[in-house]
Amino acid sequence: MDVERSNAANRLLGADPATNTMGLSVALEADARQAAAAKLAEEHALVRSAQAGDRLAFESLVRRYDRDVLRLALNLVHRPEDARDIYQESFLRVYRNLHRFRFECSFYTWLYRIVTNVALDHLRRRTSRKEDQAPALEDAEGSTRDFFDRQPEQRAAANPERNLLGQELGEQIASALNRLSPRERMVFEMKHYQGLKLRAIGDVLGTSEETVKNSLFRATRKLRASLEGMR
Repeated sequence: MDVERSNAANRLLGADPATNTMGLSVALEADARQAAAAKLAEEHALVRSAQAGDRLAFESLVRRYDRDVLRLALNLVHRPEDARDIYQESFLRVYRNLHRFRFECSFYTWLYRIVTNVALDHLRRRTSRKEDQAPALEDAEGSTRDFFDRQPEQRAAANPERNLLGQELGEQIASALNRLSPRERMVFEMKHYQGLKLRAIGDVLGTSEETVKNSLFRATRKLRASLEGMR
């Protein structure tokens, strides 16, 4: 009834409810674009000041992104102590290479690339250490469909180690992920945990979209082979 009265009032005033709704949507989009532009301008000002040697400006950039960096590192390596090491190394590289930032992309995109490259280096070192190798999983018999085909669609940010089938399954998934090559694991994590598109992953890793697609295919095939015995 309230909606009908509102529509009637709008008609008496010569206003179309649909037009009003569209106008409000356009206004909100304009406000969002304006806010984003202001935030980008503020970020660029901080970066330029930091490039000129302003330590307080650099500390402001660190505070702005420190939680995002730590969260990303933790999502990529799944170990708090390793994530903290990656966090520290990433910001150290940012500090040393800030003069090379040319504003051709957002600062966060540039920072994201540094964090993923540091994490990739870390995963390579972890893979080379025998004590960090995951044990082989025993296959169960009688499964007619593989693990991935039996699972419901998950949102990109979902973490299957916590949300899919519980702690035991999470440990098996983590073990299977550790058996991938560092690049295969990185691509899989960025696609399914971070929700990035293949082209964006290629930009971050400095490779082509086709190469990313091939790495993702190999990673998925290996994980299916490792997890096919799960019910």
